[in-house]
Amino acid sequence: MASNVVILDNGAGSIKAGIASDIPAEQQVLEVIPNAIVRSKGDKATYFGHEIAKCKDYSSLHYQLPFEKGYVVDWDAQKAIWDGIFSQEVLGVNTTESSLILTEPYFNFPNIQEIYDQFVFEEYEFSSYHRCSPASLIPHGKLLGMPLSECMLIVDSGFSFTHVVPIIKNNIVWSAVKRLDVGGKLLTNHLKELISFRQWNMMEETYIMNHVKESCCYVSTDFKKDMETMQFDLDNPIVQKYVLPDMSSRTKGRLLKPGDSILDSEQVLVMKNERFSVPEIIFRPDDIGLNQSGLASTIAESIACLPEDLQPMFWENIGLIGGNARLPGFRKRLLLELRSLAPMHCEVKIYESDDPITEAYQSAQRFASRPDFYNHCLTRAEYLECGSNGARRKFRDWKIIVDDTRSKDDGNATRRPRGRPPAALARKQGG
Repeated sequence: MASNVVILDNGAGSIKAGIASDIPAEQQVLEVIPNAIVRSKGDKATYFGHEIAKCKDYSSLHYQLPFEKGYVVDWDAQKAIWDGIFSQEVLGVNTTESSLILTEPYFNFPNIQEIYDQFVFEEYEFSSYHRCSPASLIPHGKLLGMPLSECMLIVDSGFSFTHVVPIIKNNIVWSAVKRLDVGGKLLTNHLKELISFRQWNMMEETYIMNHVKESCCYVSTDFKKDMETMQFDLDNPIVQKYVLPDMSSRTKGRLLKPGDSILDSEQVLVMKNERFSVPEIIFRPDDIGLNQSGLASTIAESIACLPEDLQPMFWENIGLIGGNARLPGFRKRLLLELRSLAPMHCEVKIYESDDPITEAYQSAQRFASRPDFYNHCLTRAEYLECGSNGARRKFRDWKIIVDDTRSKDDGNATRRPRGRPPAALARKQGG
């Protein structure tokens, strides 16, 4: 077992953090921490990451996010949040005596990857670390059951985007990875706009509306039927009421259950077709003007890019991770649409996790327990000797694979040293 291995599943919306250990997974301490710095207008206080739980007034919170459009752009904010995680208040680790597993965005830029390396080895001085995308950890876990298939397709629907990631023998097939520009952030913002137009002005209430989305929204398996139900049946089970927090005696909102009473002073959101029309964007992006295919079609397009003799294995080994996969009805709706798109001879199977948000973290726990784990890590000594070139050689990311593929396709091209960016791209990035 790898001793003192720190795991950071560094998502744009939340960070899943913990320490790998020998105790059973259900007994391990896992911290899910908002990846944000929040300023409360109510108590005039600023909260960094894990400190948000101490906030007493969740109205009109101002968010400073390290991530923008899926990539880290504010490193000062990211460092402040990481500092809190490594402190005694959360993990309490000595980074100089620890190894690190750190997740990065899909299609991460080389210059951003170099900053990751610098923070890990120069700022925190970890002894070694492994950097990878969340989906590449899934083959080490139990999401798709045992024995594990050599071919699988991971749908990662997170905060910024939804990615479709095919994997063969634990390696991502980057040429077939597809991205849908719909994530949890877009869904929350769209819900804010709908509610603000129809009921209360909630444009500055990101925290509250995110909780409304998680409490009330679901994926419809028959969108047309649900719309007709809302239109013609005034007394229907779809309508729900959400009691907004009053920010004095009650700081969090709640879903109104049958038999619950409402005080005269309480404000109530009536959730009607917003419950299912907001998540519908994942399956119909053109509803809000996005010129992209829905999730099911995106999966079919990804599988079509793979070797034809292997395609049936991908259809029957689809795994769901990411926060949006927790929406009720998500798997059922996706399965219905994929069955209509899959070839007749292919069986469609979709595997879902008990907690899609932490599935990559749980898989990282099992990866850290492998006897050969440290063979996949870059040590601090190697970094000090080779810099980020050592990381490029150790971690085969999307750019290296694409470069190698282009070199094979061009018979007259001179093969570049593995891991080095093309000179034109390096100049373009200022590297």
